Order: sequence, then C-alpha cells, then structure tokens
Amino acid sequence: MNSSFCLYAAWTDAALLDALREDQEQAFTEIYKRYCYRLFTVAYRKLKNCEVAEELVQDLFADLWARRSSNQIEQLENYLFTAIRYRIINYIKAQQVKSGYELYCRLSTNEADTDTEKSLAFNDLSEALLASMRKLPEKSREIFQLSRLEHYSVSEISVRVKLSEKSVEYHLTKSLKLLRTYLRDYLLLILPLLVWIH
Repeated sequence: MNSSFCLYAAWTDAALLDALREDQEQAFTEIYKRYCYRLFTVAYRKLKNCEVAEELVQDLFADLWARRSSNQIEQLENYLFTAIRYRIINYIKAQQVKSGYELYCRLSTNEADTDTEKSLAFNDLSEALLASMRKLPEKSREIFQLSRLEHYSVSEISVRVKLSEKSVEYHLTKSLKLLRTYLRDYLLLILPLLVWIH
C-alpha cells in the first residue's frame, strides 16, 4: 500500500487527473495531499477564519471527487486555485448579503416616524430588483440567480447551464450592466440612506 502511494506521489498532475477520471481513489488522495494545505493557506489569508477556510477547501475537494468522471480540467493547479478564489468571493458576497439583510431587518423593526421612510425605501429597492431581474433575458437571469443568489462559482454554473465559463462571465457582466441601468433611480434614492446609517 505504501509503495503504491509513493508511486502516485511521483505522478504528474495530468496523470493524476486521468486516474481520477477512472475512479482511482489513491489518485484523489494524492491530489488532496499535494494541494490541500496550499489552498487552505490562500483561503485563510483572505478570510482570517480557520473553520471557514477548511470548509471551503473541503467543499472544493468534495466537488472535485463528485464530478471526477465528467470534469474537463486541463491544468489541475490553475483549476484548484481559481476554484478556491471563486469560493472565497462567493462566501464574502454571502456575508455581505447577510449583513445587508440584518440591516434591513433593523430598519424594518424600528419605530415608525423618521425610520418609516427608510424602511419603505428598502422595500421599494427589493421590489425594483425583482422587477429588474424579470426584465433580463432568460439565460442571463438564470445565470445571475445561480451566481448572486445561490452563490455558485462560474465553473459550477458552466456545468449546470452547459455553457463555457467565458459565456457565463459574459452573461453575468451583461446582467450587472442591465440591472445597474434599471436600478439607477432607486440607487440614487438608497445610497444617501446607507451613508446616513453608517
């Protein structure tokens, strides 16, 4: 058994990927040993949270194993470090959404008077966002929801919608530009309130 693992340790990333596609668990173990700590270090440096960094790395490797037979990875190292960066970004976005929701809840539960106008503004913004999303082309809307609301990475979305990562990025860029246009009036209304709150 040990000699077998030593053999895998001498393999190139490309050879390990081929073995992984053939369900060779020892190849997966070698990939994990080879990259786990480096990926964890990247996540920890950015997030300063050991548990979250470990969780993101474990999730990445779980996804790698789950899609082992269908993956189209060409450069393993580039893929893994790009994937962990997407997971870091998605985690940060999720925390920002959570913070924004908590802020919304605080505004919603404040006593009526001067705060009523702020609560209404947030309600209007939420409704405007939903209405704006409905205006997006169907494929762009689907990709935007997977990215911004369900926090899938570009590579994960690419597999789900059967488009290249470049096409997914194009749809996201297009969606954000359109939404900024649709929401311009509402953003002009809400930004002074956010500044006032802070």
